[in-house]
Amino acid sequence: MADNLPAGRQPTLRVVPMPADTNRAGDIFGGWIMSQVDIAGSIAAHRRAGGRITTVAVNAFQFKKPVFVGDLISCYAEVIRVGHTSLTVDVEVYAERYDLEGAEECVKVTEATLTYVAIDKNRIPRPVPPEKDRVI
Repeated sequence: MADNLPAGRQPTLRVVPMPADTNRAGDIFGGWIMSQVDIAGSIAAHRRAGGRITTVAVNAFQFKKPVFVGDLISCYAEVIRVGHTSLTVDVEVYAERYDLEGAEECVKVTEATLTYVAIDKNRIPRPVPPEKDRVI
């Protein structure tokens, strides 16, 4: 079942890939997964920065297992470092899948580390507020 999901954590993003998200081999396109990872990472960064952020780097990205149409994808994002204007976020992606007999499997399919920069309304980097001062 979903016993492999991170205990005590809520997913930042959950989504089910559809046939339009496949590559020519029929598996889910890696770029689609990268997009979901960036969305999940940006949610965590936005919350911690208390406002607008932008993606500036994909520091690491590892595809561990394929993703299939119909899998329930859960992205877990966590801010692991806060700099003056930047935030580094780890994202882990799990797939819950069922076989034709209804047996469920949960596997880690992707992990990534991304860097975001907090920006103001003019898209200029701004300081990330201390945790106690952030606005959600």
